[in-house]
Amino acid sequence: MHQLRLSAFSRSLSIGIRREGKNRWERRVPLIPIHVKRLVNEFGAKILIQPSTKRVFADKQYSEVGAIVKEDLSEADVIIGVKEVPPHELIPNKTYVYFSHTHKGQAHNMHMLKAVLDKKVKLIDYELITDDQNRRLVLFSRFAGYAGFMDMLHGLGQRLLSKGYGTPFLYNAMSFQYLSLPDARLDIARVGQLIKDNGLPRELGPLVFTFTGDGNVTQGAQHMFKCLPHEWVKPEKLKELIESDTWESDRVYGCQVLVEDYIKKKNSNEPVKRAHYYSNPEEYESIFHEKIAPYTSVLINGILWGPQFPRLLTNDQVNKLAREDNLRMISVADITCDINGSLEFMSHASTIDSPFFVYDPITRTESTTNMEADGIQIMSIDNLPTEMPIESSEYFSGAFCPFIVQLVKGNLDHPVLKRASITSSDGTLVDRFKHLYKEIEKHTPASSGFVVLQLITVTANSKNVLLLGSGFVAAPLVDYLLRDKSVHITIASNAKKEAEKLAQGKKNARVMPLDVGDQQNLSNLVKDHDVTVSFVPATMHTTVAEHCINHKKDMLTASYISPAMAALNESFEDVINTKKKTLRAKNAGITILNELGLDPGIDHLTAMKFFNSVEPGSRVNKFISWCGGLPAPENSDNPLGYKFSWSPRGVLLAGLNSGKFKKNNKLFDIPGSHLLKTSVDVPMFRGLALEGVPNRDSLHYTDIYGLGKLEDMDSMFRGTFRYKGYCELMAAFHDLGFFNVTEKSNIKSGTLSWPDLIKSVLNMKNLDNPAEVKAVIKESLTKEAIRTNIKDIPWTVTDALVERVHQAMSWLGMFKNSTPVVIGKGIPPTTLDAFCSLLQEKLVYEEGERDAVYMCHEFGVINKKGIQENYTSTLVAYGTPNGYSAMAKTVGLPAAMGVSMLLDGNIGGRGVIAPMTADIYEPLLVKLENEGIKFVEKKI
Repeated sequence: MHQLRLSAFSRSLSIGIRREGKNRWERRVPLIPIHVKRLVNEFGAKILIQPSTKRVFADKQYSEVGAIVKEDLSEADVIIGVKEVPPHELIPNKTYVYFSHTHKGQAHNMHMLKAVLDKKVKLIDYELITDDQNRRLVLFSRFAGYAGFMDMLHGLGQRLLSKGYGTPFLYNAMSFQYLSLPDARLDIARVGQLIKDNGLPRELGPLVFTFTGDGNVTQGAQHMFKCLPHEWVKPEKLKELIESDTWESDRVYGCQVLVEDYIKKKNSNEPVKRAHYYSNPEEYESIFHEKIAPYTSVLINGILWGPQFPRLLTNDQVNKLAREDNLRMISVADITCDINGSLEFMSHASTIDSPFFVYDPITRTESTTNMEADGIQIMSIDNLPTEMPIESSEYFSGAFCPFIVQLVKGNLDHPVLKRASITSSDGTLVDRFKHLYKEIEKHTPASSGFVVLQLITVTANSKNVLLLGSGFVAAPLVDYLLRDKSVHITIASNAKKEAEKLAQGKKNARVMPLDVGDQQNLSNLVKDHDVTVSFVPATMHTTVAEHCINHKKDMLTASYISPAMAALNESFEDVINTKKKTLRAKNAGITILNELGLDPGIDHLTAMKFFNSVEPGSRVNKFISWCGGLPAPENSDNPLGYKFSWSPRGVLLAGLNSGKFKKNNKLFDIPGSHLLKTSVDVPMFRGLALEGVPNRDSLHYTDIYGLGKLEDMDSMFRGTFRYKGYCELMAAFHDLGFFNVTEKSNIKSGTLSWPDLIKSVLNMKNLDNPAEVKAVIKESLTKEAIRTNIKDIPWTVTDALVERVHQAMSWLGMFKNSTPVVIGKGIPPTTLDAFCSLLQEKLVYEEGERDAVYMCHEFGVINKKGIQENYTSTLVAYGTPNGYSAMAKTVGLPAAMGVSMLLDGNIGGRGVIAPMTADIYEPLLVKLENEGIKFVEKKI
């Protein structure tokens, strides 16, 4: 990868990192050690950092990566921090970057802005670092949503207790008391399970959580809310819900309120258009007090506000509602914390030490000490992200890195940084903020212009799933997920009829065209959904994953973790040259769950369950695992004993992967060209004639499964089942040249018959004499066997094999002039692809036929007494005639269950992962058993 480096003739600017001092809780940093290391090593940057004993990353962590820990930052050219810098601490003639909150012109910040001008400081504000569409690029707001919702739940439990109601919310702590975001979400989910099991007090009525806005704050809060058992209600249905008696107490209710729901044009019933509203707010008024507030139990406020806009609720409006006994509002989480802003009665910012106060709308008084006073509980902490200091700092630092590099380079005129500047280094306001001179002079509240809310299309009224691909394994996934009425699925596919059939009759499923190569469209699709399921070819997964990382969305695949996918766990990416922000999977705080199908997938679940059940003092010394998807025995009536539900290309090429394994204390490394020649009989059941070959690299699963050192294992093997005879026959087809991937013009022409292609492959003039054809087949196979001979892999070309090859070719119609060579549109004109097309035509499941899935694990354990014990765990699943195939069920269902767990926030791992931890495999095995997919375990 090309890496940007400074010119030898330029001087890099030095960076100073302030010690945060606004309050004792402020532990965040604008730049984490790993990013400092990159700046020092690759850009020659000099980084100074003030010492701190409470910062979330220790001084030592910075000094170890090349930063200089120093109290005096006067030699730094650019000084960065998180919160406001006290005026007396500003060093003259420097460039500062921090959240100043001065561009809004609010009175309490004008004295700081005046000091900035007096000291000729160039001020860059993170809040103004935006793209060309005015969308913020460097922000903590999603973490404010996470922490704000968590703190609100903590307060809600106490508030309800003060009113005489004990609820599970009492078990929720403040967000700073959790080690990580997944821990906090898990705790909410546990509380949610109590609600689901036991219900909330019926006397409370339906507990309605109302979310305002649709930006990052609200999305963060909803991310936590969705861990509770919930049902979404449209704003226009709130009144009906409250006045009915049909609501359920085993859940909470959520309502997302957008501008269109609470704003109306004065003296008009015209539909509200956001753009016009933001440009002409004086023409509109709020009806929140009429349509929303009377039916809201908990209000989570996430809207940005400016004085020129109507308030959500005024003091008079909430007073009237309370006097008329029409106010059921228990608690307010004002996460945006605009003092006397959209909620006029929100008078001040609370603190982490004293997070709540109570406002009595009737007396218009508030209490900060008596939490049992009459009124509405309010949480208005203005530094919520610092309650999650590690994750929020990692996220923020990754977003800021592309721009700190520009500062190091001295590129202060970079368009993004230029837009984010409030003052110039000569002590003047930049042009677009010159109006603030009046506000500095007057010290009165005014607006510098409202930043338009980010408009997105995600609806909070559902769990939104994007399914890329509509192949046969997708049906069980779609049907399983849609059992949950709150799930909405978008099926994006380039096979229109297939996708429409999949969505037919399902009101919560819609179909959209898909071109994975159309990056902008793919990006928009990912952005608008909570979880993306990638059932497209495995080579496309990393492209999809990049978009999921960019938009902070979870993802699931049923495929192996490729090296390219694993690389997405890297913590920093050089994106300066691309002019855009890209975060790696772990830093993005998302889960990319892979290997959750059948094999890989279900095999991991049951294997990990066994490994973790081995008692202390014993150790696993053997693991042999077999899996295969085959026709049911009664439908295996063809020369290969095999049938295809989708393109054979992947199956055939999988047979050419090399195999690495250990068996009976001996290591093997089988080249792909010889894999099919190493098949062995597998006596899983006496009545099944099964054989198998190694499946890829089995050795690295020793580490993945946590089995200790490979040298301590007698056997470590993963293999693929076929019915007996398949491997020998397919190996012969390979050696004859039918796996050739060289493009050929005669195949491309579309006029070739199969006899013509056979003549070309076997170098024969005619195929009229079967004996001659068999002789040539034998000669060709013998020459190839000699040419590619490997000592430890004996391969004998017998007359019986030649006869089987000839019979198979005849059965497939390869000798009939009426059998054309067919190549689909967009498929390369190769012998392999022609062969695949023929197999797909001939080896298909007929109506009423069914398939089978076989899986068998063999475990060896040396117990703590030194005695060898052996166990088996087997699975047999059959498809339903004219229904789901066994393969579709065993791939689609575990994938669907994984998606469900992601939607509900029940998976703690972040980054690129496989289902190897108990929080994933234990519930999945239970769910699979409930669907009839069950392993039989025996000690042998």
